[in-house]
Amino acid sequence: MASRITTGEHVAQFVSQRIGVALCPPYTTLGLERDGLLVGGCIFNCWEGADVHITAAGTGWTRGFLRAVGDYVFRQLGCLRFTMETEKPEVAEYAKRLGGVVEGRLRDHFGEGRDAIIIGVLRRDWKFGIKEATERR
Repeated sequence: MASRITTGEHVAQFVSQRIGVALCPPYTTLGLERDGLLVGGCIFNCWEGADVHITAAGTGWTRGFLRAVGDYVFRQLGCLRFTMETEKPEVAEYAKRLGGVVEGRLRDHFGEGRDAIIIGVLRRDWKFGIKEATERR
């Protein structure tokens, strides 16, 4: 199966349809295509310098895609962390395996009785670590 990373509004539509929430620009996107079919994507919004929020949906995440997410957040944007919010415990567990820490809850964030789990991932804890050029020598 051929995988490729893509960007564009179709990625935002893919993610929004799967989570049932339309996010408003400005945002950027990264998507994962497999054999020409979009199977996963991330929307990056609420960039605040040191932090950016990521909304993700889909399946079949590859190491290459996860590295591209880290490269975008930590190298291109220069963030120290990214923040994710989910109501799904299995997504929170996956984020923890990638270096995330559950930092709290937002009550009724996704609607009445639907709390958001807040996960923060620091640059230094990201499983697909970003090494500075001086650290590679």
